[in-house]
Amino acid sequence: MTKSFLMNSLAYFLILATAFHSGLQAQEKGVFDYQRQIAAGKGTKKIVFIADAGTHGGRGNHEFMAGSILLASQLNAAYPEVHAVVRSTNNWPTDLSYADAVVVSLNHGQRAALDPEIASAVRRGAGFMAIHFGVEVNKGDAGDNYLRWMGGYFETEWSVNPWWQPDFQQIPEHPTTRGVKPFSVKDEWYYHMRFVSEMMDVTPILSAAPPISTVSEKTSERGGNPTVFKEVSDGKRQHMAWAYQRPDGGRGFGFTGLHLHENLSNDNFRKVLLNGVAWVTQLPIPDNGVAGKSVSREELERYIDDAQAALKSGR
Repeated sequence: MTKSFLMNSLAYFLILATAFHSGLQAQEKGVFDYQRQIAAGKGTKKIVFIADAGTHGGRGNHEFMAGSILLASQLNAAYPEVHAVVRSTNNWPTDLSYADAVVVSLNHGQRAALDPEIASAVRRGAGFMAIHFGVEVNKGDAGDNYLRWMGGYFETEWSVNPWWQPDFQQIPEHPTTRGVKPFSVKDEWYYHMRFVSEMMDVTPILSAAPPISTVSEKTSERGGNPTVFKEVSDGKRQHMAWAYQRPDGGRGFGFTGLHLHENLSNDNFRKVLLNGVAWVTQLPIPDNGVAGKSVSREELERYIDDAQAALKSGR
C-alpha cells in the first residue's frame, strides 16, 4: 500500500467526516428545534425570533412567521456556531435565560417591550432587534425599555408610517452594511423615530430624504406633526434602520421596513436584516456580509405556506 494511497484515503475520510458532521449540524439546527437549541453548549450562539401569528392586509403582508423562518434558516446555514429558532406569538417563550439575541416581528411591540423574560435577557447582555410594526410601542415604560434596548422606537404623534420608495444611495460603513449596495424598495418605511438623547451611540444605517407627500403638518397618531413636517420640508434625511451600541456592551437594531414579504427577494434589503441579527448577537460579519442565498418570489410563497403549516401544528 503506497503512501500516496494512504494520504488520498485519509483525505477522502476527512471529507466524508466533515460532510457527515455538517449534516448532523443541519439536523440539529431546525428552526423549530427548541429543546435542541436550549441544550446546545456554550459555544453555540442562540437566537430567538418571536413572530406574530397574525398578518395584516391579506397574504403577503406582515408575514412575520414566514420572514423569520427564512432569516433563521439562512443564519443557521451561514454560521456553524449559531442555532436560531422561531416562535410565534401563540407559542411565546417563557424562558429566555439561554438567549444570546431576541428578534421580534410583531403587530405592535408592546408585549415584547413589557415582557420580563426579554428584559432579563437584555440585562444579561443579549442583543435585541425589532422589525417593522415591532418597533412601535406605547410611550412610557414600554418606550423607555425600547430606548434602553435598541436606542429608538416608533412613538405615535411623533413618528410616521407612510408608503414610499426611499433611495438608499449613501450606505455608511458599519458591520451591518457589509456587502450592502445602494438599493431602492417600496415599502411602508416608518421614519422620525424617537431616539435616545442626541442619538448617543446610535448609528443610522438606512437613511433618505422623504418626499413631502409622505407626511402631514397636522398632528395625528401616525401621519405627521409640525416637527416632522418641518424636517421633511427642509430636506432633512430620516432614518429607517439604525444600530445601537448599548452602554452595557449589548447591542440593539431597529428596522422599519418589511410590511411586504416580497421585499425579502431583494438581496440588499435581506442582507441588512441578516447582518443586523448577526451584529446584535455579536457574531463576526464577513466583508461581504452574512452569506444568504437569493430567494425567488416563488420560494417566498413557499415560506408563507411553511409558516401557515407551522402555526397549525402549534409552533
